[in-house]
Amino acid sequence: MDPDRPLLIPLDAQGVPDDQILGGKAAKLTQLTRAGFKVPRGFCLTTWAYEAFVIDAKITASIDMELGRKSMDDMRWEEIWDTALRIRSMFLTQPLSKLLRVTIAEGLKLFNSSTPLAVRSSAIGEDSAGHSFAGLHESIIGVRGKRAVEDAVRLVWASLWSDAALLYRQELGLDPARSRMAVVVQEMVDADCSGVAFTRDPRDMRQDHAIIESVPGPCSLLVDGLVDPDRWVLNRASQGVINWMPGQREDTDNKPLLEPQDLKNILQTLLSVEQLFGWSPDMEWTGRSDSFAVLQARPIATAVPDEDEKRSWYLTLRPGDARLKELRQRIAGQLIPELAAAGEAFAAERLERLDNQQLADAIEKRSQSLAKWKKIYWDEFIPFAHGVRRLATYYNDAVQPDDPYEFVGLLRNQPLLAAQRNSVISELAQQLESNHAVRSAVEELLAKHADSMQWATFRDELLEREGAAEGFVQKFDDLQERFLDVTFDNERLRDRPGPLLSNLVELSQHPNPSADHRGSLSNSSAELEEKLLAAVGAERRAEAMDVIETGRVSWRLRDDDNLLVARLDSQYLRALDVAAKRLRELGKLTGDGHINDSYLARLVCGLREPSTDLITVEDSMKSEIPKFSVKPPGQTPRQLIGQPASPGLATGVVRRVSGRDDLGKFRKGEILVCDAIQPTMTHLVPLAGGIVERRGGMLIHGAIIARELGIPCVNGVRDAAEILQNGDLVTVDGHLGIVTVGAADFDLEMQV
Repeated sequence: MDPDRPLLIPLDAQGVPDDQILGGKAAKLTQLTRAGFKVPRGFCLTTWAYEAFVIDAKITASIDMELGRKSMDDMRWEEIWDTALRIRSMFLTQPLSKLLRVTIAEGLKLFNSSTPLAVRSSAIGEDSAGHSFAGLHESIIGVRGKRAVEDAVRLVWASLWSDAALLYRQELGLDPARSRMAVVVQEMVDADCSGVAFTRDPRDMRQDHAIIESVPGPCSLLVDGLVDPDRWVLNRASQGVINWMPGQREDTDNKPLLEPQDLKNILQTLLSVEQLFGWSPDMEWTGRSDSFAVLQARPIATAVPDEDEKRSWYLTLRPGDARLKELRQRIAGQLIPELAAAGEAFAAERLERLDNQQLADAIEKRSQSLAKWKKIYWDEFIPFAHGVRRLATYYNDAVQPDDPYEFVGLLRNQPLLAAQRNSVISELAQQLESNHAVRSAVEELLAKHADSMQWATFRDELLEREGAAEGFVQKFDDLQERFLDVTFDNERLRDRPGPLLSNLVELSQHPNPSADHRGSLSNSSAELEEKLLAAVGAERRAEAMDVIETGRVSWRLRDDDNLLVARLDSQYLRALDVAAKRLRELGKLTGDGHINDSYLARLVCGLREPSTDLITVEDSMKSEIPKFSVKPPGQTPRQLIGQPASPGLATGVVRRVSGRDDLGKFRKGEILVCDAIQPTMTHLVPLAGGIVERRGGMLIHGAIIARELGIPCVNGVRDAAEILQNGDLVTVDGHLGIVTVGAADFDLEMQV
């Protein structure tokens, strides 16, 4: 070991603490220890230890590749999370060198083997006046044993590259490539109460007030928001209590957790810390009287409001287990049933029988309901989507698989609405495959009416042409009723079934398209479940099963909620269409344009006020400003870079799907290019030779389905649908995340 570059420094070491070596948190703890404050015993693995690990494990080049794949400005946060997951996996699957293992073993001689430890982050710049990084890096408590400490250290190192940390550094204009992480290892103090304290009120630093908060048990319960604290406001000068607010806890007896002497000791310590550092501290503490100890001290964050709001939003991307469980119970037990019931009630309403005033009321009611559920979607459904990401990190931390996406196999065979719909579609395709007469009749009618006919008319003509079609018609009626009352591309799928009928014909000609692909998920869901349970041990079995259940419900509902909200949207559009038809009959509406939300106020006014002016519905397609292609005239980029979402190689011609009419044009073996595969179009995936999406993320619908079917997929390709044109020959490389335009290099060489 180089004495000028020590890998380990005790927290009570002499000398001037260096933030570049110890990181912000450890440097301040060392300074506090030297000044005589009681700090739990421990040591710091320096930033040089971090550098030694990433160099020895050859992780640096891999991190550079992940961060250099595309600009972070062009990455959606799902893509940043994927990048962070892959980097985290690198840290977990690479062993520590012998030197680092020996170094950690030397540090652990400070403690008894049974002593529970806290392993905490100490990044450069962390806990500074400019950038606190609060909550962005890992702190792991209750760690026992050398192997567990080694694993915890690697997790803390990896948290330097978490999605929230990367987003925060990007917002602050910091260079992630220059980031380094030290790690603090300390004994845990078993105290009956803990908390945080501020020498100034963070809400108004001008007030001569100090704030103390306390919870029963460890400080992590307060920091993680798991327990509501008692809160005191004190006068700094007199040290008297101005106000006390008890925490809302089930076990509270409405008595203060802290005695007056406890408050006095904490405040005096707080003021002494302020005098030592010369700035107003935010201090974490634990214990009382002789057991009192300072866990952490950092400047009170005084960031501008916009920055605080963005950082808070970053942290909501990963709610804790308690919040996820609360969301699971509320969403699965209450919100999803209510959302489904709202859609069913609107579908059952006979709008045509309402008078004008009642119809206007019905339209406004649907508009308000849709707005309400869209807000719930953003406030609760989207945060709950983290349940799948939580399952990913939990599984990878415990199992440490070579494939960081092995956990996806745990999501198999969930009763998704889209999966139920796709099963019915598959049965209908099989009917057409086994009955050539019915299939020929469907094809003839599609050619005759160019996909524009309403189902009721199509249905009658089909039964007239082919009497044996009754079973097919009955099942398609059921499909319409149960699954097609949704919107796609701001239009109701139920209005024009032509595209789906075309899909059924195509599927019938390739009766088992998924058999052409070999799924990359080799283990069954049950096998992966047992693998995880074995890794965490019997004592954590209940915890693991709860994480699995939350992940599965999160995955299922993130699909179902889209379709259920789309049904509300469909019913809202149905009401607008009924109103438009009625106003046309009354001579109060003209024009052939598409009725959408922008006509809400005029339609309602037209129904309620007989004297309103004529409403003209413009053709939105004609008035729409054409999009400019990002492809220079006469030029086509040779390669497009995205994220490797599903491994494999596939060459085929491009078929862009951006609207409802495009659905029916898709053919077997084509490369599906779209903004993102929505739940309403997943039935196309088995036909696809490969997939290219603008939206990135390993946990979006297209990536999951493609991975299960073994179809190559590259997502996160910026402007994919504008650059790639129908008929372009492309090769999708799902291993590297590259889409090559034109003939493959080998084919070009053969032509020379």
